[in-house]
Amino acid sequence: MHIRPAAATAGALVGLTAFCLPAAAAQAADHPHRPVTVAHRGASAYAPENTVAAVDAAHRMGVAWVENDVQRTKDGKLIVMHDTTLNRTTNVEELYPDRAPWKISDFTLGEIEKLDAGSWFDAKFKGERVPTLERYMDAVSHNDQKLLMELKSPELYPGIEAQILRQLKEEGWLDRQHVKHRLVLQSFNGDSVKKVHELRPALKTGFLGTPAIADLPKYAKFTDQINPSYKTIDMAYVSAVHAFQGAHGRPLEVYTWTVNDAPTAKKVASWGVDGIITNAPDVVRNALKDSGFLVPAA
Repeated sequence: MHIRPAAATAGALVGLTAFCLPAAAAQAADHPHRPVTVAHRGASAYAPENTVAAVDAAHRMGVAWVENDVQRTKDGKLIVMHDTTLNRTTNVEELYPDRAPWKISDFTLGEIEKLDAGSWFDAKFKGERVPTLERYMDAVSHNDQKLLMELKSPELYPGIEAQILRQLKEEGWLDRQHVKHRLVLQSFNGDSVKKVHELRPALKTGFLGTPAIADLPKYAKFTDQINPSYKTIDMAYVSAVHAFQGAHGRPLEVYTWTVNDAPTAKKVASWGVDGIITNAPDVVRNALKDSGFLVPAA
């Protein structure tokens, strides 16, 4: 079965009235539970995204969950970066002016480690580096944080699913405690999510996108979360997703992105989402706390 790399949102909300679960929605409103707050690329409103500085910023705020993006260099090393090119968040154009379009896959790790990944955000972060996945994981482990890891554009990096799993194992992140409570792998590429599930069935996975309701049963065979943009969903969609059991026999979860203001955080929380991915985790967390959303039982 081939799953589209990014499910089209067109038609995703068609027929939701038939799938809406009024009783469940009413129960969520009467007994509001606070969604998990996830620091998007770290606390990226306050430090350069996908850097150790952003991980540490989230830690100082007391935010347990961070999200990142993993890609592969020309010489086969795993690094943490969102874009498939280096020029937006580093000084690669200055150091390597003749190597446009500056694709990650065209640079070795040694070349990438020379780049400044902080000055573009704020001069006080000058000298911040693009982290290897190993260095990034060391920081997350040191802070006792949890990780929502995105396989970014895995179609560009054949075999990256198995490579990431090997790295996670080396870092001690595939033991029972991490797999059950501290780690989720997600991607916009459904085939990649399916591959992760096949290679490591116990691992929790998420699909990034807004699949049509009719397509949810096939996703539910290999994923535990449907993680859409908040702009593409409503309460009916969240309730419809929750009606399906995911790969591990529990209701599919919804982690929505990227919510950076208090009113939107309160709105999506009222829809019953399970997680909110945000550049400003302090803003989201405080909004939910002030609105009376309850911390879920452990």
